[in-house]
Amino acid sequence: MAQKKKLNIKKAIKKPGALTASAKRAGALKKDGTIKKTWISKMAKKGGKIGQRARFAQTLAKLRKRKG
Repeated sequence: MAQKKKLNIKKAIKKPGALTASAKRAGALKKDGTIKKTWISKMAKKGGKIGQRARFAQTLAKLRKRKG
C-alpha cells in the first residue's frame, strides 16, 4: 500500500507576510494582528497576486480547521 505524501506548507508559501503587509496597508488588520475574514473574502475575488494569496489563505484556514 502506498504511503500518503505529506504536504510541505512552508515551501508553498513563497513570500511569508506579504498578505499581512497588504492588509495592514489597507487597514484590514484587527487589534490582535490577524486579518479580517471579510477583507480576505473580498480580495479572493480579485485577480493577480493579492487574489491568489487571499485564496491560498482561505485554503490554509480550511486545513487548520480540519486538523484541529
